[in-house]
Amino acid sequence: MEIENILSENITAADSKADYDAACKRLLSNKIILAWIMKSCIEEYYDYSIEEIAGKYIEGTPQVSETAVNPDEGDLYGYVRGTGTEDSTITESTVTYDIRFYAIIPGTEERISLIINIEAQNDFYPGYPIIKRAIYYCSRMVSSQYGREFTNSHYEKIKKVYSVWICTKPPVYRQNTINRYTIHEENLAGDAREKKENYDLMAAIIICLGSPCKDRYSGILKLLEVLLSSERKPEEKKQILKEDFNIKMTSELESEVALMCNLSKGIEEKGINQGIKEGIKKGIITAIKNLMESMDWTEEQAMEALKIPEADKPLYSSMLER
Repeated sequence: MEIENILSENITAADSKADYDAACKRLLSNKIILAWIMKSCIEEYYDYSIEEIAGKYIEGTPQVSETAVNPDEGDLYGYVRGTGTEDSTITESTVTYDIRFYAIIPGTEERISLIINIEAQNDFYPGYPIIKRAIYYCSRMVSSQYGREFTNSHYEKIKKVYSVWICTKPPVYRQNTINRYTIHEENLAGDAREKKENYDLMAAIIICLGSPCKDRYSGILKLLEVLLSSERKPEEKKQILKEDFNIKMTSELESEVALMCNLSKGIEEKGINQGIKEGIKKGIITAIKNLMESMDWTEEQAMEALKIPEADKPLYSSMLER
């Protein structure tokens, strides 16, 4: 079949972490998967079915890190397929969104802007708190509406935004948790109330996946763990998605699941091979040191005795210095 041939070519050509990350993003951009995330985490969709959300409320085709649109020059919000996955200004550096799309709020003609980000780093704190970056993304999506959703002083037209982060390798204490961060009204004096829609303009959601043996392993946490697992085989994933979540496996979805699994296996094998190479290097360094100490030899004499190739000697010399 043509799809199988294309898949085979992709697997052969793509074996880097970047390809694996891209495959994860394409999987998550499937409307059924997005609908599960929205129903589980976004209050506007709690009372609606997965089919309704996917078929009626997700607008257009979600964009996956493909189109760079400078809001100082182009129309970031004007087109369904033209929603920018990169947001930048003349004076600021580029901000890249993994997945970005519009969704209609049920019962209204209003739409909200959503971005879905995957944070697959082993370190949950990659030099900064992830929640701060999520809030920054929300702020950028709000501010970039000026000149597109509203002009002059028509702030009443600002649309609500969501930034959802999926962390595949969080620390143990964060596993199988979902946290939402929003703007709330607090009465410091008196009991005056503002309409919620006037301040409820952004929400950041952090989804931390975990092990099946941990508590709370169900619903969206189980779905995403199965979907993004680097250990489960394609057939196992497809079976769980179909039986537990009633997700119909289209040829496109099956291809993405299979591709991601193969890329994951390639990365794992590359990591094992790299680990073996590093282990051999460390073993040789240990042997050189032992010969230098026990035989009172120079570095050069020890490497000669171990028959280390001339081309490799500078590497081991630098390692010894470190």
